[in-house]
Amino acid sequence: MATTAPQGVPVPLLDPAAVKRWKAASGAVVDLLAEARGLGGVSAVPLGPRPTVLVTDPDAVRHVLALHPDRYVKRSHRARVLVGDGVLSASGEPWKRQRRLLQAQFTGAGIRRYEQRIDAAARRAADRWATAARTSTPTDVREDMRFFALDTIWRSLTGHPLDAETNRELASVEAVGAALPTTPSASSDLAELRATVAADLARIDAVAHAAIAAARRGEAGPDGPGLLRVLVEAGESRPEYTDQLIRDELVTLLTAGHETTATTLAWLYLLLDRHPEARRWALDAGPEGSPERENALRALASETLRLYPVAWLMPRHATEDDTVAGYRVEAGTDLFVCPYLTHRDPELWPEPERFDPARFADDGRGSARHGAYFPFGLGARACLGAQFAMREMTALLGLLLPAFVPSFHATPTSTVFGITVRPEGPMPATIAAVS
Repeated sequence: MATTAPQGVPVPLLDPAAVKRWKAASGAVVDLLAEARGLGGVSAVPLGPRPTVLVTDPDAVRHVLALHPDRYVKRSHRARVLVGDGVLSASGEPWKRQRRLLQAQFTGAGIRRYEQRIDAAARRAADRWATAARTSTPTDVREDMRFFALDTIWRSLTGHPLDAETNRELASVEAVGAALPTTPSASSDLAELRATVAADLARIDAVAHAAIAAARRGEAGPDGPGLLRVLVEAGESRPEYTDQLIRDELVTLLTAGHETTATTLAWLYLLLDRHPEARRWALDAGPEGSPERENALRALASETLRLYPVAWLMPRHATEDDTVAGYRVEAGTDLFVCPYLTHRDPELWPEPERFDPARFADDGRGSARHGAYFPFGLGARACLGAQFAMREMTALLGLLLPAFVPSFHATPTSTVFGITVRPEGPMPATIAAVS
């Protein structure tokens, strides 16, 4: 039976000579995508064996992520070697079931169950900085942000504060993340990748299985049972929640639950170091604990996520012929939806390279165009933990921003565009208490 050809005009293709120059220069993927972005908000990049289309136009972003998620699906997720079949990488009916189970934990009402744990982790981080300031002991701001975010999600999952041994073992999450391919088209052999990170995966698995066993024994932490108990109870009544799937969901929540927060806070402190007036702007917005101060702290985080959306590239795969923003997209095409480039489009964001948290001060949206700002994705597959992440970031900033200013000894000079976008290298600093 004959099929109807997709409507629309061909997607403009980046000159293959540009790809050759990029390869010769050993450029980063983001550099090639930025060049393709010059062709418009929907453009084709000859990156791999299959057609690859870059999507940055807000209407096209909405079409792919929000309006037609069944046409544009996740294939084999780049992080599958780490998170297995957790909700981040699952698809189809399994994903729908897993998402429904977790959804209630991350609504506004659900997050309130974890507010005491978030606040306890924030106080612990503030106490660490107070000690560093009092003793003039240098610290690594990036590591401090990682510890806070991991402490928060660990308390929320298990009811226990993060201990030193678990913190050391879960450093392997970052090590595995650094080994993952930047794009699906750059995916390495799965067996080879597993062999490379086998020791780190073993450490992560040991932590996960010990936590699951403790939850099964009913060993609640001082804060009571955590989100892990929800997964264990699902395993008691739902056959699909095998030990392996519970492990995969736990590692997914651990990974996604701290990586976004930790990386965003690290970028934020680098930006505040370059723009100290932004700190004063936030503190002058209103007194401590006021809605105005809270909104300003959220604006700091939102503007940081505009410039450095942690999930800077969102790959999808077209399952059927379609038309996107007037362009013909055939089944089998890979799409790269790129918030990093959309967020820096001068047609959407005046002076896009400038750090200006006041963009988000009024309504929290930053731009009137729906699809112009999506650091947590859009639509059905938007990040479950977006509200949780914003809540923990504002909780920490509410304590640290008025009380301490880090003075950096050195700052990262380059940016890593891997599976996340992060500053490369440590962020050593001396913490000064504000009198």
